[in-house]
Amino acid sequence: MYTTIQSFIAEYENESLATRKLLDALTDVSLSQEIAPGFRSLGPLAWHLVHKDHGLLTGAGLSFQAPAADSETPASAASIAEAYRTVTQSILSAVREQWSDEALGETVQIFGQSWTKGLTLSIFLKHEIHHRGQLTILMRQAGLPVAGMYGPSKEEWSAMGMAAPV
Repeated sequence: MYTTIQSFIAEYENESLATRKLLDALTDVSLSQEIAPGFRSLGPLAWHLVHKDHGLLTGAGLSFQAPAADSETPASAASIAEAYRTVTQSILSAVREQWSDEALGETVQIFGQSWTKGLTLSIFLKHEIHHRGQLTILMRQAGLPVAGMYGPSKEEWSAMGMAAPV
């Protein structure tokens, strides 16, 4: 749970850089990669990180610019990556301008539960990290290189001239 705006901003800026690495590696063809029939393919999963969430930040009273949750997934991987950059900046600006450190302790109702705004920011970020993990699996299935998040990926170990741990 965040107790200061700056602590969220610092972590979200860092984590969004990691997400951008993945989104920048997507190709238009890869967007149709699915894990199994009836599940989100890579494109809609990536777009889910861009469009307005289903009640997390907006449900906590934060107002920011982002595509609607029911908006159509772009056919262009570059469009998704660029939209993510724009929305990330919109969220950062909104948190800076609309909330204060004191506001992070305020309670809001999210999904029928009482959460503080600081907890909501934490869950929002964990939600993105969760979906980022799903992206990496689909990217591997699509034959795309995967950037390391909290350490080198297999490709990055190789680039360093080292064997990846098994």
